[in-house]
Parts: sequence; C-alpha cells; structure tokens
Amino acid sequence: MPVLAMALAASTLWSGATSYYIVFHDEMLGRFFGQVRAVQLAYEAQVGALQTQVERSDSERVRNREGFEGRLTALTERQALIEKRQGLLAGLGAGDPETTGSIPAAPPRAQPIPAQPQKPFPTPGEPADSFDLRMRGGDRAEAPERRLDRHIAGLATRLDRLAERQSQVLGGIAATAVRKADRFRGVILQAGVDPARFYKFERGIGGPLVPLSGDTFDLALAEAQRAAADAERLNRTVAALPFRRPLAEDAVTTSEFGARFDPFTRGLAMHTGLDMRADHGTAARATAAGRVTAAEYGGGYGNMVEIDHGQGFVTRYAHLASYTVAPGQRVEAGAVVGRVGSTGRSTGNHLHYEVRIDGQPVDPERFLRAGASLSGEVADTSPGVDGLGTGSWLAWSKAQLQKLALPR
Repeated sequence: MPVLAMALAASTLWSGATSYYIVFHDEMLGRFFGQVRAVQLAYEAQVGALQTQVERSDSERVRNREGFEGRLTALTERQALIEKRQGLLAGLGAGDPETTGSIPAAPPRAQPIPAQPQKPFPTPGEPADSFDLRMRGGDRAEAPERRLDRHIAGLATRLDRLAERQSQVLGGIAATAVRKADRFRGVILQAGVDPARFYKFERGIGGPLVPLSGDTFDLALAEAQRAAADAERLNRTVAALPFRRPLAEDAVTTSEFGARFDPFTRGLAMHTGLDMRADHGTAARATAAGRVTAAEYGGGYGNMVEIDHGQGFVTRYAHLASYTVAPGQRVEAGAVVGRVGSTGRSTGNHLHYEVRIDGQPVDPERFLRAGASLSGEVADTSPGVDGLGTGSWLAWSKAQLQKLALPR
C-alpha cells in the first residue's frame, strides 16, 4: 500500500512537472533568447560606438598628419631658400667680415613624419577593455604629436630669426656700399670734378617691371643691390681717373700749375701742368688706364706721350728722353710709357705732366692729392692691374647680391 501511494505521488509530481514544462516552456525560451538578444545588441552597440570612435580618431590623426606634413614641407622649402641666401651671405662675410658680422648656423633640416602603424580593430573574442579608446596607449599616442608640434613651431621661430639676421646683414652691406659711394664721390669732388658729369656716360638701363613682395629680405636686397651698383659705378669712375702719380713718391715738384715766370723769356706765362724733377731715364708711368693717342716729338713738349682715358680726360707726359708706347696702344694704369729726359723746351731732366678735361688743362695736383687720400681704397677694374686697391670687393659683392634674388 505504501508503495502504491508513493508511486501515485510520483506520478502526480511528474504529471505536474510535465504540465508546467509544457505550459511555460515557450515563455522560458522566449525570456532566455530575449536576454541573449539584449546582450548581443548591447555588445554590437558597444562595438559600433567604439568603431565610430576609432574612425573619428583615425580621421583626426590623418588630418593632424597632413597638417604636420604641410607645415614641414613649407618649412623645408623656406629653409632651402634661407640656406641659399645664407651661403652667399657667408661668402660676403668672408670678404668683408666687419660688414656682414656673424651669421648663425642653419637649424637642422625638418624631417618628414614617420608612418604610424594602424592598430587593428579588436575582435569580439578580446577582453572588453581592449575596445576602450581611453586606454593607456591612447593618451601616450598624443604626446609625440604635441612634441612634434612644438618642434615645428621651434623650427619656424628659428627660421624667422635667421631670416631677420640675413636682412640685417644685407642692411650692413648696403650701409658699407653707401659709405664707399660717398667716399668716392667726395674724392671726385676733391679733384674739382662734378660727379654728375659721368652720369651721361652710363649705358641705358631698363627691363620689365617685377614688383617686390614687400618681404623684409626682398626690400633689404633691393636696397643693397642699389647701393652696391652705385658704389661700383663710382668705383669704376674713380679707377678710370688719373689719380696715380706718374713718378715715384719722392719726386719733387719744381714748377706748379698756373701763372709763372717763363724760364726762357722771364715773362709771365701760363704753365699748363706740373714739372717734376727726376733722374735721366727714370720711368714715367700712366696715371690711369687708357689708349695712347700720341707718341711723338711735339715741338716745345719734346718727346711726348698723350693718353685718352675716356669721358673727356687726357694726360700728357713731356720732355721724355724716349717713349715706349705707340699710338693706338692700350695701356693700363702704372704702365711705363717713357723715360724722363730733357727734350724740347726744357732746362734740365724733368717730367712735364698735364691733365686735361674736355681739352682744357686743369691742375694735376688736385688729382694727385685726391689719389693720395684714396690710396688702398679703389678697386682697379682693369684686368691684371692691382691699381690703388686690393681687389674689386664692390664688383664681386654686386654679383653675389644678384644671385641672392632667388625665386620665391
């Protein structure tokens, strides 16, 4: 009996469980799958959000990278221009260090941004924290970009300083050229000649109008070129004028230019040059470069050489024992044109030296005094002749300044 009761109870329990399972099976499955679906949707939403954040971050990185590369490219191009300018300025500095001063070294060349490896998108099998874009690597990844930004800004600042220094150097070159031009202009005036007379001999100039950009360097370059051209023109003028002495420094002037008592008639007469005492056979030298227009016996002049220096300037060397040049011959400053003697209307060995402007005799002493004050400052433009100077700084600097006009 008890066994039957137990069997009946078990059967009843089984029937109830079976009925419960049958009744609530679909509901339980629905709930279970609903929970699974909710988890899946949440996961997919998180993945989608993280993917969007990654794409946004990658896009921002690309923009930052392009911005950095653009800035670096601009800096590299600007630095290349400054380096070309600096090389020429360094050359000018070697020729005239007091003018140009010390030029700072160029900054290290900007390097391109190295490619950054792309972090792969995480898979669902990875731990959840691997999707966190605020993870430790994210903050560290921004630090190099900030450092690069500061580095680029530092390069730009240094290039600004270097460009400013180059403009200052050009200003120094211009100032030196202006001083030299003023000096040469003063020497020409000291010789009693108006510098304006030489302007009409200048060749025509012209060309297309190319406006300046207004950049500080361009303005300084234009001023330096103008000043150097003016100084060079005056340098060439001075180098072509008879500022040198026809005899050695110790030659004594025995008769000056102007009215005097004639040594033969004892009456007043105009003396059109300087008489300079020297031993027989002493070399008489050309006081400037030019072309020989006469080498002959000239009556009262005796053996005489005449040289045309251009621009209306002529010199004469008279009473020579002999002459060593021929008409039409080109002579350089300092070249021997004859030997001192006492031919023609002369009382003894000496050189009669004349300077004529537009056919009229002028006092040679003015040119000799001006030349003495200028000694060592003029760069002779004649090939192979040192003249009064030590080198054509002005001509060379003008050529260098022309090279500085680089395309922008």
